[in-house]
Amino acid sequence: MQWYFVATLLTILTSSQGILTTLSQSNGGYKYDYATVPFLAEVFKLVVSSILLWRELRMPSSPKMTTEWRSVRLFPIPSIIYLVHNNVQFATLTYVDTSTYQIMGNLKIVTTGILFRLFLRRRLSMLQWMAIVLLAVGTTTSQVKGCGEALCDSLFAAPIQGYLLGVLSACLSALAGVYTEFLMKKNNDSLYWQNVQLYTFGTIFNMFRLLLDDFRGGFEKGPWWQRLFDGYNITTWMVVFNLGSTGLLVSWLMKYADNIIKVYSTSMAMLLTMVLSVYLFNFKPTLQLFLGIIICMMSLHMYFAPPGMLVDIPSTAKAAPDSLREVSVERRTDS
Repeated sequence: MQWYFVATLLTILTSSQGILTTLSQSNGGYKYDYATVPFLAEVFKLVVSSILLWRELRMPSSPKMTTEWRSVRLFPIPSIIYLVHNNVQFATLTYVDTSTYQIMGNLKIVTTGILFRLFLRRRLSMLQWMAIVLLAVGTTTSQVKGCGEALCDSLFAAPIQGYLLGVLSACLSALAGVYTEFLMKKNNDSLYWQNVQLYTFGTIFNMFRLLLDDFRGGFEKGPWWQRLFDGYNITTWMVVFNLGSTGLLVSWLMKYADNIIKVYSTSMAMLLTMVLSVYLFNFKPTLQLFLGIIICMMSLHMYFAPPGMLVDIPSTAKAAPDSLREVSVERRTDS
């Protein structure tokens, strides 16, 4: 399977995620407990990965599976990072408004590139660094809603704690992705075995999160397992399967491609969501959206195009050897 096919599929699924979530609302709210969606998505990923691993084990050539505790104990770490990240998200939103938070969230594009270089020792060319920065600029441009003074006041009126927490949130998001890639590539273990470990801990942590919500609410609505499917309909199940399928595609990219491709896929998905919202939710397209799309397309071309397509070799450099050859011939005829 080619990485660009998986990346395109990830872009489509990620863009439909927000649309499906919006369609699952009823009168501006959710009839179901939204915290159950990530839990069921983790269960879905675990079941799919377990079935695929079972099929792999039945083949003549058994897949490689590292079962040492020294290796297994590393797999809860991404879940812990995401758990901390979710809490930092809520803390950030107490200091800044939603639009400012979305714009600050684009810092994760650059921080992913930095951590990608520091922890995975992957070199990026100057053009690739410029492309990553352009991607962050393009996604930010598409999210800016206006150019008035009120917008500037809302962007820069938050306390310093809000900006610090926003930077921390971007770093945690990038760290979780880069660390997951490190886990997937540190040995030649079966992808499905690695997924089983990753999603087992993901299921456990999401279950604890549901229990914690019950304790905070004093079990007013009863334990979470008794109301797990309350309010669910076809659209809600589509949200669960979409979220689970997206996670499986991301793990494939982490194993056989890299984080930067994932960042490009999710960024392009955000722009695609905005375009689709024009037709589905009467969203009015803005100049900023068109400028953002153009900048992101330039970034995409800069990062993935061969260097020869981006830098032209001057024709004078090609003509130099011919002129030297002519000079050497003239010297021989003179002698």
